[in-house]
Amino acid sequence: MKKIVILDGYVANPGDLSWDKLKEFGELTVFDNTKHDEIIERAKDAFAIFTNKVIIDLDTMKQLPNLKFIGVLATGYNNVDIDGAKSLGITVCNVPKYSTHSVVQLVFAHLLNIVDQVHLHTESVIHGEWSRCPNFSYRLAEMIELNGLTMGIYGLGNIGMEVARIANAFGMRVISFTSKEQSQLPDYITKVTKKEMFQQSDVLSLNAPLTKENHHFVNTTTLKWMKPSAIVINTARGGLVDERALSKALNEGHLFAAGLDVLDVEPPIPENLLINARNCYVTPHIAWQSDKARTNLLEITYQNLKAFVEDNPQNVVE
Repeated sequence: MKKIVILDGYVANPGDLSWDKLKEFGELTVFDNTKHDEIIERAKDAFAIFTNKVIIDLDTMKQLPNLKFIGVLATGYNNVDIDGAKSLGITVCNVPKYSTHSVVQLVFAHLLNIVDQVHLHTESVIHGEWSRCPNFSYRLAEMIELNGLTMGIYGLGNIGMEVARIANAFGMRVISFTSKEQSQLPDYITKVTKKEMFQQSDVLSLNAPLTKENHHFVNTTTLKWMKPSAIVINTARGGLVDERALSKALNEGHLFAAGLDVLDVEPPIPENLLINARNCYVTPHIAWQSDKARTNLLEITYQNLKAFVEDNPQNVVE
């Protein structure tokens, strides 16, 4: 019987969902986590492997002679050497669109938290400050209205387009540095240059996949173009941001705030510069983690392998 191995299934499915549909195509083994030096032994006879964040490089693939299919348990696939897979005739499929609404929801959860400081005011009430207040209301921090502000979006895929739609519903002006032509965009999105996006954005949302070309897209130079009142939201990939440059900009008051669901190295070291940076709010890569999104993920994962086995692969990463 053909063998199927899931290398790091725990985060996507800690036990509340089922992988059993994959057993239709072979003997299934699921590992919660796999270190790089454990891949060869665990996947040595597999024709199909699935990875969420385990790195699959060319050298690893060369040592897996039966491998024909790599399923990425995510939309982003920067952890797999795509060119290397092609050279060996291995098909790589990702899972697009499964978490679009879940990710967009967290974009605005971070943004609304920053502009309204919900957590700060809630904690103050818990600690009795409202009960002791001589007035019926008080404000502990600046509160910012989104209506009329400019939302810059980098990455107009499924997620970026939905961010744009909701930003427009908030009454925000929406701009984007994009390869798309203006004629391809809704009338509420204006195409701008890279520098114009950084200069004009009151809020910059990063929603692009990480590539060699856009590594550290947010860096010392581009941060200097931004308003000191601006906010950066990153729910895409940590590598899009130069963490040292961002922490410096925040701590020195050259940027107002950041909401981050991703970091360059995950999990981060305790000394990561952004964790304690001024006005920086970090969540542990949870944007894709809603129950509905994870259910979608497992179903599309099954459909990807089914399509491959039937010689009609879908969601192939080119």
